Amino acid sequence: MLWKGLDPAVERKRTGRARSVAQLNTFKKVAVRWHQINLPRWSKVHGQDVLHTLERDVFPVIGDAPIDDIRPPEVLALLSGIEDRGAIETARRVRQRMSAIFVYGMACGLTERDPAAVVRGALKPILTKGRQPAITDLAGARQILVDAEAEKCRAVTKLALRLLALTAVRPGELRGAMWSEIHDLDGASPEWRIPASRMKGQLSRKDSLKHEHIVPLAPQSVSILKVLAPLTGEGLLLFPNERHVSKPMSENALGYLLNRAGYHHRHVPHGWRATFSTVMNERATKEGRPDDRAVIDLMLAHSPTGVSGSESAYNRASFTARRREIANDWANLLVEGMPGPEEFLGRPMR
Repeated sequence: MLWKGLDPAVERKRTGRARSVAQLNTFKKVAVRWHQINLPRWSKVHGQDVLHTLERDVFPVIGDAPIDDIRPPEVLALLSGIEDRGAIETARRVRQRMSAIFVYGMACGLTERDPAAVVRGALKPILTKGRQPAITDLAGARQILVDAEAEKCRAVTKLALRLLALTAVRPGELRGAMWSEIHDLDGASPEWRIPASRMKGQLSRKDSLKHEHIVPLAPQSVSILKVLAPLTGEGLLLFPNERHVSKPMSENALGYLLNRAGYHHRHVPHGWRATFSTVMNERATKEGRPDDRAVIDLMLAHSPTGVSGSESAYNRASFTARRREIANDWANLLVEGMPGPEEFLGRPMR
């Protein structure tokens, strides 16, 4: 140190201070601060999901490490562990969230690198070429439910899978579903009103503050909710986490059920949207109902091509009756002749 023109006593104090600062800025502490800053722009359920993912997959591995000490091999080992359990998409989401935390740390002067960005190209590829694996013929779709519902698992998980298939909502919207969103369950027009703030998780999504998404509930969907009510109806969420009732069910629960039933890389929870769209659009073509394509798009929370915002808002109201008819037709096609949801309660639980 003397040869370099440094004072050993001063350097010893500086090194000690640096070590103390590093211990104060562990990855977990920086991540929690990043999470708190971003909460206002996220929906409540999405914010809970982000924190839950970090607590489950990241903090136990590198949470106590100073953020500036973490290197790419450690990040890759963590993400590879997630991939090894078959959660390829989850590993990619975790990497994105870790990268955002490192960038926040860089902005705060706590680190000079983003090791999560470096490992991006080392992750396993998603082999779906941009599309979620889905079985899109009606016979195959019915068989998915038969096979999955024959598996041993919690009744709540089976009820969730069937409701997802019947409503064709996004899996994240189902996981965050609240009992307060269900309306007129015993009436003539039962429906599920998903707040705009919960659509695709982000409050800033285009049109997200303009429209809630209304899902007409077929009688078969109403039956599911009535069977579910004694199980989870006293809480806020339709499908709470098995261990923490204030949090939504695991994002992997339905995927794991489909995998165990033999549909790994063949059909994923999100695939029900493609199944519904394909079957019902083909049916509309055969029946000579070209206008149904726009109605089906609205049922999937898609804006029909070439339609203005004001026209879209009008269509949401004017197509209500037809949307309910299509929902009923789809439910009749998909689960006709199958055991009712009450049968799930008598089967072995996981």
